[in-house]
Amino acid sequence: MIYADNAATTRMSRAAIDAMVTCMNENYGNPSSLYEYGQKAKELLEDARARVAACLGCQPAEVTFTSGGSEADNQAIITAAHLGARKGKKHIISTAFEHHAVLHTLDKLKKEEGFEVTLLDVHSSGLITPGQVEEAIRDDTCLVTVMYANNEIGTIQPIPEIGAVCRGRGVLFHTDAVQAAGHIHINMTEQNIDMLSLSAHKFHGPKGVGVLCAKKGIRLESLISGGAQERGKRAGTENLPGILGLAAALEEACGSIDTYTEKMTALRDRLIDGLDRIPYGELNGDREHRLPGNVNFCFEGIEGESLLLLLDDKGICASSGSACTSGSLDPSHVLLAIGRPHEVAHGSLRLSLGEDFTEEDVDYIIKSVEDVVTYLRGMSPFWRDLTVGKRPHVFAE
Repeated sequence: MIYADNAATTRMSRAAIDAMVTCMNENYGNPSSLYEYGQKAKELLEDARARVAACLGCQPAEVTFTSGGSEADNQAIITAAHLGARKGKKHIISTAFEHHAVLHTLDKLKKEEGFEVTLLDVHSSGLITPGQVEEAIRDDTCLVTVMYANNEIGTIQPIPEIGAVCRGRGVLFHTDAVQAAGHIHINMTEQNIDMLSLSAHKFHGPKGVGVLCAKKGIRLESLISGGAQERGKRAGTENLPGILGLAAALEEACGSIDTYTEKMTALRDRLIDGLDRIPYGELNGDREHRLPGNVNFCFEGIEGESLLLLLDDKGICASSGSACTSGSLDPSHVLLAIGRPHEVAHGSLRLSLGEDFTEEDVDYIIKSVEDVVTYLRGMSPFWRDLTVGKRPHVFAE
């Protein structure tokens, strides 16, 4: 079986597993307790906080542990919105292809609290520009939130430049870095980031634990009422095993980013070149400014669900931009945002590679996708009977 859906989740690393098992066996105290077991747990918690901060270029006191990226996104956006509202600023800027953890939170603020939201158009390359952000900022703008790397098409945004624009205009800048953390170099201080969200299971850590980093001076609004854990920023007993697993996985990932990038980029480009030879298919997103392990293609005349099921029969785990498997008939909002027609967006395929990939794996995927696409098109009289050049199509050969 070839697992090519690492953007959805990753296999836990041995370092993360060992850290969690040791904690569960030996350090099961509550970090809020005053006796020795509790204080040992507290020591481990703060050590993990410092290690995460070192990986992200921020201070330990700026790290708050959450249940994952969605909670961190929600807390960052709601905090910035309410800080702005108290100053009479109720305008937020984001993009049309953010993760739904961002878009749904913005929609709720708009409908329930009267915020105005500007969603920037995304270029066909899957990128936005600092100039777009600069032009959209108004006197009443309280927040700009732009994802670091897109979860579907893998495009990496010019985050340091966008952050510089926001800093120059006195506007808070948040980035959803769930897909980026552990895969590309991040330094919040150097890259002008005020708030950043991440999730452990995207870089070989455990599910159910994440981080919200917020620069000193930003008073986070707790979404959970209860105790005073996480310095009053998130009530509830800390998930210490998960936090230690997160810290171990992030340290390991950040320590090998250069090696990872070199290997994954070479395999990614080999895969893109191979899939690009399939007629009436096209890469989604910029080829250069994208995550090292992300490949996303649309194939005209193909339904994503059928493509995934037949690839699964061939031992390949992948995902599609089409939302068919979740019960929705709507195609990916990300692909629509970059200008793909509905009928083409339904035929998307996302392949996200892992460190254990080989050239042989890539070549097998290329051959399998080509075979499946040919088979599916052969079942359609429209594709079977018409020759190339006699039918209109979306993509140029």
